[in-house]
Amino acid sequence: MKKILLFLFLGAVGFTAYSCDNDDDVVTQNPVDYDTYSTAYDISPSFTKVNDNLYRFSDDFNSPLVESDVVLIYMQNGTDGGAPVWKLLPYTYYVGNLANDAVDYLFDFSKFGITININSTTAFSLTANPSYYQNKNFRVVVVPAKTGKSAKAAVNYEDYNSVIKYYNIDESKIQTKVTK
Repeated sequence: MKKILLFLFLGAVGFTAYSCDNDDDVVTQNPVDYDTYSTAYDISPSFTKVNDNLYRFSDDFNSPLVESDVVLIYMQNGTDGGAPVWKLLPYTYYVGNLANDAVDYLFDFSKFGITININSTTAFSLTANPSYYQNKNFRVVVVPAKTGKSAKAAVNYEDYNSVIKYYNIDESKIQTKVTK
């Protein structure tokens, strides 16, 4: 019996010595997302008429996004002191007529591309009002969805300047993408 206890004791010591190591893996509380680099580019799309009240533009990304990427699209809505004013889509512009007609600027994205839709109320024809879909400038911003810190609390996505600052996007390097 003493020999069995001795072997059990040696086995326990050996198992403990083997399972313990000093090679601790460091786990950070704020991991860095190496999959996504925040980027932005401009587009001036030519919209395709779907019907009198709907125009659409679709474009593919140069390379597919990773699943943790989020796309934000801003439409240039005038200037302020020479600087462009950007509105986050979806955005509704109320025409200001008696029928209270509206033009909606919407978008969808997948890991392969984006689609921007401009549609209006049924009484208001976009075909008769090309200023709502022609010569529009958009800024596409790709940011990581998952960050080490709580991005939702730290940045207001409605405010373009806050997004650019938070994700350290250099506006001097933003290029215009040639669209089809």
